[in-house]
Amino acid sequence: MRRRKSAIFFLVLGICLIALAIALNVGWILLNLREVALLVLGIVFFALIITGLTLNTVFLVREIRRSEQHDAFLNSVTHELKTPIASIKLYLETLRSRDVAPEKRNEFYDIMLADTDRLLQTVEQVLTAGQARESKRMKSVTEVDIPSVLNDAIAIVRSRYNLADDIIRLSEPGSELKVLGEEDDLRTAFINLFDNAVKYSGANPKVSIRAKKTPIKKKVDIFIRDNGIGIPASELKRVFKRFYRVSERSVKDPKGTGLGLAIVRSIIEKHGGRVRADSKGEGRGTTFIVQLPLV
Repeated sequence: MRRRKSAIFFLVLGICLIALAIALNVGWILLNLREVALLVLGIVFFALIITGLTLNTVFLVREIRRSEQHDAFLNSVTHELKTPIASIKLYLETLRSRDVAPEKRNEFYDIMLADTDRLLQTVEQVLTAGQARESKRMKSVTEVDIPSVLNDAIAIVRSRYNLADDIIRLSEPGSELKVLGEEDDLRTAFINLFDNAVKYSGANPKVSIRAKKTPIKKKVDIFIRDNGIGIPASELKRVFKRFYRVSERSVKDPKGTGLGLAIVRSIIEKHGGRVRADSKGEGRGTTFIVQLPLV
């Protein structure tokens, strides 16, 4: 009887000890789970804070860059407007205050006309950029002869910079190339491309232009190649953004408003085409390729 009672006692004691061990183990697990839950919660909140700070920094840097681009744009427009106005004023004051010889007087007139054209070019670029951003559709669509538009644009740029005929050369296409679109807008786009090629090609610019049909699709590719400063691979896509200008390490005094190529892209895309830049690097020239759908 005593052995039986002893056995029951040890059995109960064993059960109690097992129950206690299980209880302690469960309690330990629950405590650890609470700590793990707090740890996971802390990690989640920390990740959210880091993500928020990162996004805030990205947006802040982007806004700073936009602000810098706007400031650079305002400075460049101010410079592009102020310089020719100051020049015109100087020549007018000279003509009014002095007895200038007829030959010199005509030279002054030519310079003032060139400065006036520069003013008009700047104003037209700013206005065109605003219109291009607001209007994505063509108003008056006609059949446009691409070689004719290219020749018109070449003549305007040659006159603007007093260039010899061999500075900008157009290879005559072997077939008729016509697109549907607005002739004035397309002329503006090609003027900006040719102007850009001449402007960033140094003292001895050479610009070659070639237009040809694509072999498969009914489209025309126009290649504008220059011997200028070139574009780093990292900036090939950025050149078409509004207010973009080449870095000062490439050009000591970068000219223009930073709107020309943005206008080009807007006009070409409005006509159902696309434009891209290709360059082997700084100092190795640039090729712009415009593709438009043919009639």
